[in-house]
Amino acid sequence: MAAAPVWSVDPRTGNPREQVAVEATAEEVDRAVRAAHAVRGALADRTVRAAFLRTAADLLAEAQEHVIEAADAETALGPARLTGELARTAAQLRAFAEVVEEGAYLDIHIDHEDGSRTPPWPDLRRYKIPLGVVAVYAASNFPLAFSVPGGDTASALAAGCPVVVKAHPDHPATSELCASLLRRAAARHGLPEDVLTVVHGFEAGVELVKHPLVSAAGFTGSVRGGRALFDAAAARPAPIPFHGELGSLNPVVVTEAAATERAEQIGAGLGGSMTMGAGQFCTKPGFVFAPSGEAGDQLLKSLTETVSGTGAGVMLDHRMREAFVRGVAERAALPDVEAPVTPGAGGEHTVSAGFLTVPARRLAEEGPHDALLEECFGPVTVVARYDSADEVTAVLSRLPGNLTATLQIATEEADGSAAGLLAELTPVAGRVLVNGWPTGVAVAPAQHHGGPYPATTSTSTSVGATAIERWLRPVSYQSTPEALLPAELREDNPQNLPRRVDGRRA
Repeated sequence: MAAAPVWSVDPRTGNPREQVAVEATAEEVDRAVRAAHAVRGALADRTVRAAFLRTAADLLAEAQEHVIEAADAETALGPARLTGELARTAAQLRAFAEVVEEGAYLDIHIDHEDGSRTPPWPDLRRYKIPLGVVAVYAASNFPLAFSVPGGDTASALAAGCPVVVKAHPDHPATSELCASLLRRAAARHGLPEDVLTVVHGFEAGVELVKHPLVSAAGFTGSVRGGRALFDAAAARPAPIPFHGELGSLNPVVVTEAAATERAEQIGAGLGGSMTMGAGQFCTKPGFVFAPSGEAGDQLLKSLTETVSGTGAGVMLDHRMREAFVRGVAERAALPDVEAPVTPGAGGEHTVSAGFLTVPARRLAEEGPHDALLEECFGPVTVVARYDSADEVTAVLSRLPGNLTATLQIATEEADGSAAGLLAELTPVAGRVLVNGWPTGVAVAPAQHHGGPYPATTSTSTSVGATAIERWLRPVSYQSTPEALLPAELREDNPQNLPRRVDGRRA
């Protein structure tokens, strides 16, 4: 049987653009993984790794025009959005180069022999080493920052792990272009190009997570697809870590005082955030608590004006468009659900933004309205009108895990009176915001992009410096002669790495 072709498709028309590749067979996945496994030692030198990451960023920036043209043709995200995403992707690669050079991620601990302790201590030296080959599953909605050259790939390479990427079918040409740039960057520093490989096809993704030489996986996508791969990773004879980002409602709680103070501003901010990128951000605020009464009415008026002024948008592919249209229609048909601005089909290839409202009391107990507590990918949000703080508490207790949770408070509530609400939101999400909007995830050392299931399948972050920790494991050397120790653990610290010696930072 001939291998199935992989086509680049224009989401603005639904028409194929070009055949980019063919779907990888099980044998081809096996060859890709074995080739990656064979070159894992080439990434051992931290100085070379850092230089490789910086060159990859430089080559992406130099090829900006071609990369953005390819990505826009396949995703319809627009040059402005993609220009920002490319800058973020390059900055992320450079940031991990700095992480590698600084070396704190190695988490070095040295405890010298101490016979006076009970029981006595032997000489122990601990640091972290790379896991091995990492499988990365590219995201549909971020063809750069969460795909071939994105955070999972950058952090895995920074950790010293070769990467095999399962390209997303929505942007295969962009994936191949970015892979060629990263492979060229590797070659410039004498690294084998097989430190980064791309494969295509659904079955290739399944074979990849099952391969015995794959040591970990990173995924960004749907709950259904991510959970299937997570289960496959756990069912292997030797289970592997599976770091999946699956889905998120990103709830927002607007206090009555906040709505009274600045209803127009909150409504406009919410409208801009939930329609950004045609509502296809993983951090889109998809569920909002707004008070009943006049203040909440004013907020909805502002939201209506903002969303009504948003033009029809193109989603990443027609399958997602159809799921969005079907999903909002099913939700809008529920009892007591209203649509001040009706979301749905905007045209043959587009969608129109909108929002739904529902009394919060409808969501306090299990029932058909539970569909409103599930993510609907696209430009829609659900506004739950509450009459009391108890209603907010009751619904919050039923929410699934999220990437973010947002609290909108009034100036007067910043004195600590909103602390109780903040405490209620904290168990729900991995990032808690006050008086902001969750779309936009800064690539910063203190960032956490993850959350309770189903937001993610682990407690790790996929954004920020600590994302590198996903691809490492600790190992201790006991009573090991100096000449046999890795350079990072030797007494004289030739690389001047940060470490703790006998419990103290050295």
